[in-house]
Amino acid sequence: MIGIEDESVFSEFEETEMQDPCPRKVVNPDGRTIYLSQDLRVPKNIGHPILCDFGSAVPGDMEHSEDIQPSFYRAPEVILGAPWTYSVDIWNVGCMTWDIFEGGHLFNAYDLEFKEYRSRAHLADMINLLGPPPTSLLKQGKATSKFFTDEYEFSTTDLLKNHVPLEERETTLEGQDKVEFLRLMRKMLQWVPGKRSSARELAEDEWLQRHLS
Repeated sequence: MIGIEDESVFSEFEETEMQDPCPRKVVNPDGRTIYLSQDLRVPKNIGHPILCDFGSAVPGDMEHSEDIQPSFYRAPEVILGAPWTYSVDIWNVGCMTWDIFEGGHLFNAYDLEFKEYRSRAHLADMINLLGPPPTSLLKQGKATSKFFTDEYEFSTTDLLKNHVPLEERETTLEGQDKVEFLRLMRKMLQWVPGKRSSARELAEDEWLQRHLS
């Protein structure tokens, strides 16, 4: 979330609500009142980013295997049912960074046959961008057999038609800025969790440091 330093946003909201209350309904039998969501004016002064929504947070210094993350941000080990730890968050940061700067998902994951998101289409997008996953990762996945053959070849080959390596992707950036940005992305988007940079290492990245300064 983004912090708000311009508190007039809230006072204006309160005044509007007093003059023109938003629609609501009472839900029985517990009598809860549900209000229609209302927009806030964009504040003049935006505060610092605030980390939130820790409802599903778990300690990351141990391995987990449950399904987590919104569909488009799922790390490969999550889709494959392989053990995961803190490094899944680094994968998320990479996907979200792309969203912010490029205005769309890095992995489309749209399966034309089913006309919706599918894990196999998501994996195909990853392969088209990063190349084939290492066998060492596939061997750890409880769901690997759903997507790969016994020889660890991707089963749905017709989805592998748009291979464009990450370093060759088109972006809104140009020149050295683009090169450094894609280098930052590569630090986060690695098949093998242990090869992804840590949060501390990413904070020292040259592209990030240059833009912060």
